Amino acid sequence: MGLRISDLIAKEMPLSPEEIEVVDTLIPIKEFKKGQLLLKEGSIARECYFNIKGCVRSYQIINGEERTTQFFVEGDPIASLLSYLNKSPANHYLECIEDSVLAVLSFDDEQKLYNQYPKFEALCRNSIEQEFGKQQEILQNYLTKNPEERYLMLQETRPELLQRVPQYHLATFLGVQPESLSRIRKRIAHRNKP
Repeated sequence: MGLRISDLIAKEMPLSPEEIEVVDTLIPIKEFKKGQLLLKEGSIARECYFNIKGCVRSYQIINGEERTTQFFVEGDPIASLLSYLNKSPANHYLECIEDSVLAVLSFDDEQKLYNQYPKFEALCRNSIEQEFGKQQEILQNYLTKNPEERYLMLQETRPELLQRVPQYHLATFLGVQPESLSRIRKRIAHRNKP
């Protein structure tokens, strides 16, 4: 593959040769196949990830139906934070919905990294804070907008998902059945005709 996590981190902060060696050892880059689960409901998250290539979704099963809660694409950190930090069972799944290339950091290796090089903690904290802000916005949109408005917001803010993600996953993310999503798309396309 040739790509190293130090190459990506070096874009954010300067790294010494020793730091490069340590982060490349502690944060390997791995390939995952489409359909592979990174985390199952009831398991304890022992790793967090950084998405280099591909798409991962978070979902829960409610009354026997999958409900997508988030999509993670290139540049996104991926973590089940409560499970990871509290060592408690996760209430959701993390699934690769495309072949994916992810940097993988275990909890123990993260602690080693922070103890040896505290500057990395600030980098990770900043990443988590940005992700938390995105999650707040998603929740706010879900609570205050109807499905058509949520679709339009997705079209405006994350248009790549509309091409990459299967319609049934998009539907569960928007809180509608796939047939309803088809109707929403048709209405919008009809309104946008010249």
